Amino acid sequence: MEEDKMLSAPHGGGAKAKATNIIRGAIVGLCIIVFLGYIMMWCIMPTDTYYNKWVPHIMASTNSTYFGLQGPILLDFTFPILFIAVMGCIYTHLGKGMESSDRKKDPFKKLRRPMIIKGLGIVNWIELFFFAMFILLCLWYFSSFMHFWYEKINMEAMSRGDKLWQAKLERFALVIGLAGNVCLTFLFFPVTRGSSILAFLGLTSEASIKYHIWLGHLSMTMFTAHGFSYLIYWALTHRLSEALKWDEMWDQTYVNNIAGELCLLSGLVMWSTTFPSIRRRMFEVFYYTHNLYILFIIFYILHKGLFFICIMLPGMYLFVIDRFLRFLQSRQKVRLVSARVLPCETVELNFSKSRALNYTPTSTMFVSIPIISKLQWHPFTVTSNSHLEPDTLSVVIKCEGSWTKKLYDLISSPSSVDRLQASIEGPYGPPTTHFLRHDMLVMVSGGSGITPFISIIRDLMFMSSARKCKTPKLLLISTFRNSSHLSMLDLLLPVSGASAGSCNLDLQIEAYVTREKVQPLEKAEPARIIRFRPLPSDSPISPNLGKNSWLWLAAIISSSFVIFLFILGIITRYYIYPIDHNTNKVNLMTQRTVLTTLIICFSIAITATAAFLWNKNQNVKETKQIQDLEDSTTGGSSGSMHDAADRELESLPHQSLVKSMKVHYGARPDLKRILLQSKGSSIGALVCGPKQMRHDVAAICSSGLAENLHFESISFSW
Repeated sequence: MEEDKMLSAPHGGGAKAKATNIIRGAIVGLCIIVFLGYIMMWCIMPTDTYYNKWVPHIMASTNSTYFGLQGPILLDFTFPILFIAVMGCIYTHLGKGMESSDRKKDPFKKLRRPMIIKGLGIVNWIELFFFAMFILLCLWYFSSFMHFWYEKINMEAMSRGDKLWQAKLERFALVIGLAGNVCLTFLFFPVTRGSSILAFLGLTSEASIKYHIWLGHLSMTMFTAHGFSYLIYWALTHRLSEALKWDEMWDQTYVNNIAGELCLLSGLVMWSTTFPSIRRRMFEVFYYTHNLYILFIIFYILHKGLFFICIMLPGMYLFVIDRFLRFLQSRQKVRLVSARVLPCETVELNFSKSRALNYTPTSTMFVSIPIISKLQWHPFTVTSNSHLEPDTLSVVIKCEGSWTKKLYDLISSPSSVDRLQASIEGPYGPPTTHFLRHDMLVMVSGGSGITPFISIIRDLMFMSSARKCKTPKLLLISTFRNSSHLSMLDLLLPVSGASAGSCNLDLQIEAYVTREKVQPLEKAEPARIIRFRPLPSDSPISPNLGKNSWLWLAAIISSSFVIFLFILGIITRYYIYPIDHNTNKVNLMTQRTVLTTLIICFSIAITATAAFLWNKNQNVKETKQIQDLEDSTTGGSSGSMHDAADRELESLPHQSLVKSMKVHYGARPDLKRILLQSKGSSIGALVCGPKQMRHDVAAICSSGLAENLHFESISFSW
């Protein structure tokens, strides 16, 4: 296969690879220039220079009869980010499948050193720097607008009959709301799962959730202050009737007060359930109330009108594209072919997949089982390897809640169903991995936190056996509550029993059973294999947009935006502009706002649907072949099966893969000793587990006692 040849080639080797690196470098340079210009526009926006000198020239160049005031805002604030998103798609496509083994000294190593900050969690100096820059941007935005409006506040207070301090309160309420718009503009970037911008930065949506949390708290703090300050101002000036106005012009600014109040109310309901004490204990309440973001955005758009739609449009635009593609994928029923049931109330689900679907280790996938709940979607780590298991995709699910408990009981019961309908979204993961850079990987896990390391181990198995790559030494430190959970180590090899005979992987396992002091006399029950009989209409999991998904995403972003501009220009020029001079602009503003929003949604829907259906039709032939092959292999059998081949799987990791394995009862790992005694010029310290475990490993790596430790936290807790 061409892809395998590309992946097996040394990174940076050959004329083609060098040309690719040059192109990618040029894309990075161009995107940096565009982004700096974008940030400059944010800095200059609250000044007189922008409104008095820049806007008139930009208005003339964008032809106000076609786009009006939206023209300069689209050019200044929407186009740059969408351009970066398209370039990010091309950049990621060119680097797809590249595994970097470059062991040169990282010039930013000290800046990547983790630190623990209360309220922010585990961050590094790079994250802290950009967070500080963002806070400074918000402060600049706030202070500049305050200065802009405070210059003429005396005349405004006299014209409205307000006292000076009342006028200042009203100006503060306005400006704090404007500063909140900065946070809202960037709020949706971290939660766009298939984002080319995150991939461009080497980030994933799961790893970026903390940025979304920070921005969410900041924006809701500012919007709450904005809303309640206005209520106080209206009450003090005996104008509470203003709160019941739908359309009005306020100091030459269009606002919709009722929509703003409904927006704030829906936001407060969401915000109240995001705090850890509620989110972790009542996750379903958090999950369902978070869907109020739809009402929040709708009322926000109606509240602020066209001007601020275009300012916050980039993040929302990319999120809507991603959300609509997820919706199209989730409508399909996928082929669930088997399940491996472990005695520790853990189940591995094995889905049929297309060979065109490739993903990286630590990827996640969202799963829905309608028979349990038609509304709930739960994220799980993909443990399989797309090359080692080209026809199967696996996720591991441990009973840790009501939904997972119902699923385990449904599958493990003696009268288990012979077919389980499922839908998925994803998988989503990092565009590339960097595990080959290290001499040694120390993987620290707690309970089900072992699942991302299963995917890493399987990937390195493939690297070692198929490509004969030099792989790092592996040390897996797993902590379990009781000995039955040791059966999760059997998941190191796939259910297909892929051969590890030619694998030169140096893997050592240190397992710690914390709640049992001695090894139990009774041997744990063996794993069981449950085979299902999918319906002919169930489809293998395939890439949403085919093999060249990043190029298709670039086409969707660019073509939908062009269609949006074309339709908007035609409607503005030949419908809105002729009647705009003869109609009350306030009464027309809501209709224009709604119309613009509908045009955006229509443009995205028509282009994304066309791309999705085109690639779906391309997969029909392969889907039929997979279905025929699976039906002939299973021979129509279903139910519980546990044959000799399945039993052999249990000993495979110990016989052919694991160099040594030790089980410690009634003890916890001495992480500091283990990490500091690890030998090698570059040690990757990976951790996935409880919050305290992640903080302990981060503290060791940031202590400065060992310069060769490179920390990485893999956390899937929201």
